[in-house]
Amino acid sequence: VQVAESGGGLVQAGGSLRLSCAASGYILGFNRMAWYRQAPGKQRELVALIMSGGSTTYAESAKGRFTISRGNAENMVYLQMNSLKPEDTAVYYCNAYFPISGEYWGQGTQVTVSS
Repeated sequence: VQVAESGGGLVQAGGSLRLSCAASGYILGFNRMAWYRQAPGKQRELVALIMSGGSTTYAESAKGRFTISRGNAENMVYLQMNSLKPEDTAVYYCNAYFPISGEYWGQGTQVTVSS
């Protein structure tokens, strides 16, 4: 099973980025997929998650600015990030949980927001 993120980069404060996460391999449809982030010197924290039924949960810092959504392809999710702030700078990780197969992490994608 592979989980791969893409879409990170450098953006100015107030700008937008869209992260993509695709899971592949011998897996069924996901139970839950989520985005976490880890800034230098800080613990990894949940940003947003989406359940297989479509319900979503956001960190307080992400509410109103970030949107997690499912892609048309199975086991793909996006994180649309608007109104980015320098404090959003971090490595963003995709996390996926599948029935039977279990939990997997991607390698991460760097998001840097300049002031």
